[in-house]
Amino acid sequence: MKTLVLGASHNPDRYSYQALLRLQKHQHEVVAIGRKATEVEGILIQEGLPELTDVDTVTLYLNPTHQAAYYDYIIGLHPRRVIFNPGTENPAFYTLLASHGIHVEVACTLVLLATHQY
Repeated sequence: MKTLVLGASHNPDRYSYQALLRLQKHQHEVVAIGRKATEVEGILIQEGLPELTDVDTVTLYLNPTHQAAYYDYIIGLHPRRVIFNPGTENPAFYTLLASHGIHVEVACTLVLLATHQY
């Protein structure tokens, strides 16, 4: 299953950075989009709206004010679910995703991985 980390960072102090590494450690295929094109432990962080296929999960690390620019993009990926990590909660987007048959999960990716619920 492929996971898109949206809001990925190359800063080791950021939760999105930790999520990249832990997803990879748990054998999940990881793709990433961030503000700056770079690489973390062999994971390419892309900029913009790259063409991606077969994305099962989008895990968000963007605050709600920055999410609107990605609404159509995320919906167009047709993921099975979108995880809203702490600080990314966005009820308006939950409704939009649900109307497209996309499951919404308000949770912490790091906790889900640590507790084998991912």
